[in-house]
Amino acid sequence: MGELVFIGLGLHDERGITLHGLEEARSADVVFAELYTSGLAGASLDSVERLLGKKVQKLSRAELEGGEVVLKAAAHQKVALCVVGDPMAATTHVDLRLRAVSAKIPTRIVHGVSILTAAAGCLGLQAYKFGRTTTVPFPAPGFEPTSPLEAILANRRAGLHTLVLFDLREDGTFLSPTEAIASLLRMGTAMRTKEFGPDTLACVLSQVGAPDVRVVADRMGSLRKRDWGPPPHCLVVPGPLHFLEKEALVAFAGAPHDL
Repeated sequence: MGELVFIGLGLHDERGITLHGLEEARSADVVFAELYTSGLAGASLDSVERLLGKKVQKLSRAELEGGEVVLKAAAHQKVALCVVGDPMAATTHVDLRLRAVSAKIPTRIVHGVSILTAAAGCLGLQAYKFGRTTTVPFPAPGFEPTSPLEAILANRRAGLHTLVLFDLREDGTFLSPTEAIASLLRMGTAMRTKEFGPDTLACVLSQVGAPDVRVVADRMGSLRKRDWGPPPHCLVVPGPLHFLEKEALVAFAGAPHDL
């Protein structure tokens, strides 16, 4: 009987994997990596292979969502599936685990550091005050949904912060903060809302997990004009702030003092 072990690679580079994850990956018969739901900005597939001491097969989106390649290997061998961040943050991986269980293949999870918790820590915001996470997609002709802003507004009305992720194409192209902010502002115009606009406070996070991580809090109109450097990036739109959160945003992210 084989098994399927989901292993979190953490953030930024291959050194983000836990010692437990490293042991499990090194003892696996087959190692797959999924890099399309996110990416390791400070690592390459080669550097991951050097750390593990074995070949890593990179899965395409179709191969991961189809699942047959992974499940066939895991039917009679120990298979490790390495995923950026925490393995169960994406519904695609939950679906694959359900399919493995249905096929009577044992599964285990080795958790990793995730942007879902790291973003709050970088900014000094209270993690339990975050609501539903949303993603800004690449705009396309006839396609620019307002659902990301709807999630932000729903969270703010409930007194909650929002983590906003940016879309990533399979070729590794990220949506930039400038494009994402512009898209959100267009959504606000389309929805004719007064609850969100250029004066709304937001925080851009760049390369969380890297030694030179950068976090900046300012009004949306100002953030849109900045150069954010290489990806990955994400955005946090705060809800009502506790006084300690206000102090943290000023101290850690250079937020305006007149919050």
